[in-house]
Amino acid sequence: MKDREEGESMVYHLLKSGSDIRGVAVGESATLTQDVARTLGSAFVRFIAKKEGKDLSQVFIALGRDSRVSGSSLLQAAGEGIVAAGGEAADYGLCTTPAMFMAILTEGFMPDGSIMITASHHPWEMNGMKFFTRGGGLRFAELDELLNLAETIPPYTGVRAGAIKQVPFLSTYKKHLKQMIINSINPDVPMPLLGLHVVVDAGNGAGGFYSEMLESLGAWVEGSQFLEADGYFPNHIPNPENEEAMASLSSAVMRVQADIGVIFDADCDRAAIVDHSGKEINRNRLIALISAILLDATPGSTIVTDSVTSSGLADFIQERGGVHYRYKRGYRNVIDEAIRLNEMDIDCPLAIETSGHAALRDNHFLDDGMYLVTILLIKAMQMKQQGEKLGDLLSGLKEPVESVEIRLPLMGENFAHVGKLVIEQVLEYASERQAWHIAPDNREGVRISFDLESGLNNGWFLLRLSVHDPLMPLNVESDVHGGVQTILRQIYDVIHSVDGIDISSIQKALE
Repeated sequence: MKDREEGESMVYHLLKSGSDIRGVAVGESATLTQDVARTLGSAFVRFIAKKEGKDLSQVFIALGRDSRVSGSSLLQAAGEGIVAAGGEAADYGLCTTPAMFMAILTEGFMPDGSIMITASHHPWEMNGMKFFTRGGGLRFAELDELLNLAETIPPYTGVRAGAIKQVPFLSTYKKHLKQMIINSINPDVPMPLLGLHVVVDAGNGAGGFYSEMLESLGAWVEGSQFLEADGYFPNHIPNPENEEAMASLSSAVMRVQADIGVIFDADCDRAAIVDHSGKEINRNRLIALISAILLDATPGSTIVTDSVTSSGLADFIQERGGVHYRYKRGYRNVIDEAIRLNEMDIDCPLAIETSGHAALRDNHFLDDGMYLVTILLIKAMQMKQQGEKLGDLLSGLKEPVESVEIRLPLMGENFAHVGKLVIEQVLEYASERQAWHIAPDNREGVRISFDLESGLNNGWFLLRLSVHDPLMPLNVESDVHGGVQTILRQIYDVIHSVDGIDISSIQKALE
């Protein structure tokens, strides 16, 4: 890969994706090249040195990767950038994103910062970089500061200040999860999961070790699949929201008649499960399940979710004595809001997105799919010992009869302004219509509920600006048949005259 030449402009901000870096990492069209990774490694040393008040030579950065084909070369390049800047670099090898943060807190390791090379669930040719400090993942403003630093880094000359050390860490993280299970179920029993049948689907990502760990604790793991690391992801997309992936796990669970199935994305910061019948427990169901467990332990607490959660989930949380707090999409957004609420003495043990990003206060508000799944397996084992099933906790969760997500592209350079005009037009219309109920607890875009077929609040839509892209996602749900079409027709009538928004997908849905 060609190094950056003197004077060549590198627009690092174009790689920004929320609070992470992401881009194509394979082929001639690659944007996340080894040179870019090398420069970002150098910039991160400077960022940490400034934050910690240290000399560059005192900064120690750990690096890990998921199974992607470009992972090893990007990790090596980032490490070269770290040592070229005068810092110390350690290669943790194949790892999970949560483990790369936990290393900062683990005695005997404790780097000043860490970098995870991953693009989560995205296709194999993509890759990315996630950055951690002692305070957790970089926030949006911190990432901007890092990218600004990257623009000032001189071209790499090949001069290296030291070697990159090889330091395995994943086994230490595995011991942490293993001890958590032992302590929670019975510290005096060497195999506390004996009798529980779990199917693990790692999607050929970094989480294959989880099956072996469960087996060492007595669990039966027959039917587990795609445990081998393969960066081409040949079997299915490693994504707990993907229909094909969830169907594959459901089929495996039913085939071997397991108690539960678990699935991770490539870097294991997201997860979902299926129950003994193969029923998917992700998105709203997953939020409801972990909320039920936490509200039993901390009655009256607040659960922070993203904005697209269902009305049925809000009722479910409220009926169990909790407070449902909808916030903006983006896992960093919900985490930061949960942290803020706790700082205001509001009891908030969980921040969770419908995508499967779940961050618990007891786990440093780190979005850790394996930590979440481990809590669920502990509960599943405890309930099985009582003759109950984990899915029983979802009793009473009302789910929509119909739901759809439609993406409306925005045109022109000033697409954010167009999106704002659309939202303003919808709000103005809603304020003048008795049948359009503006949600009082919404904190993103515009959420409107409807009373369909003489019911109450049995249909709704949320229209918002995308976190990353020039488009407006439109989520619609209805508790009655035909309700989605009814709501879409009304939305179309309100926004079809706004210039700069493509509503052809609504027209297609109505046809």
